[in-house]
Amino acid sequence: MNDMTPVKVARPAGISDAEWQLRVELAAAYRMVDYFGWCELIYGHLTAKVPGPDLHFLINPYGLNYDEVTASNLVKIDVEGNKIDVDNPYGVNQAGFVIHSAVHMAHSELHQVVMHTHSRSGMAIAAVKEGVLPISMGSTAFVDRISYHDYEGVSLYLDERDRIVESLGDNHAMVLKNHGLLTTGRSVAEAFLWLYRLERAAQVQIDAGSAGTLNLITANVAKRSGDDVNGFAESAAEYGALEFAALMRKMDKIDPSFRD
Repeated sequence: MNDMTPVKVARPAGISDAEWQLRVELAAAYRMVDYFGWCELIYGHLTAKVPGPDLHFLINPYGLNYDEVTASNLVKIDVEGNKIDVDNPYGVNQAGFVIHSAVHMAHSELHQVVMHTHSRSGMAIAAVKEGVLPISMGSTAFVDRISYHDYEGVSLYLDERDRIVESLGDNHAMVLKNHGLLTTGRSVAEAFLWLYRLERAAQVQIDAGSAGTLNLITANVAKRSGDDVNGFAESAAEYGALEFAALMRKMDKIDPSFRD
C-alpha cells in the first residue's frame, strides 16, 4: 500500500447498529467537506466518539483523500491515537489527533464530534486579529458563541491539550489563531452545521473585506439575529439534522460509496 491506492475494507465485525450509523454519517461529512472545497490535501480530521463506555473514536485513514473515505475504512482508535480495529489496513495521523483528543478527553456531551479544517478562508480569518465579525446573517450565529485559541506551533505536544479545552469551553466553534477552524457537536449533524456556518462566515468576511469597508451589524441586532439563526437550526429534533439529511441526499446522488 505504498502508493496508498484505496483498498476495499469489509464492514468491521461485531459493531453495533449505532456505531455503523455513526460511521455512515461521519464518512458522509468527509465527502461534504471535499464537496465544499475545504480540504488541504489529505490533512485535517473529522472525528467522533464511538457510542458506548469505551473511549474509542473514529478517524479518517491517513493518506486517503476525503472523497475516498467510507464507513468501513474509518479507523477506530483510542484517546492516544492507537488503532483498535487491527484488521483495518490503514494507519492514522497520530500527531494530527492531538487537537481532537484534547476535546474528546474532556468527556463533554457537547463535544462528541470534532471537526477541524485548514481551508483557505478559515486560515485567513485565523490570521487576522479581528477574528469573526458580525457582518452577515450567518456570522451573527457566533455572537457570544465562539472561542479563540492562541497558536503554539504545530500541534504535536500533549501539554497543549488542557489549554485547548480551556479555550473552547462550552462553545461549539473555535478559531485556532494562525491555524484554522474547529467545531464540535453532540452529533455529526450539529458539528457539521457549525462548521458550515463558520466556513461561510469566513468566506463572506474575506470577500467583503476585499471589496470595501466592512459594515458591522450593531451589537444588539447581531445578538438577536444570532439567537434567531441558532433557534431556527434547533427547530428540528437536533441542531443541524434537517440540513445534514439534505446534504446526505446530495452525497448519495453524487457518489453513495461513502456508505460502503
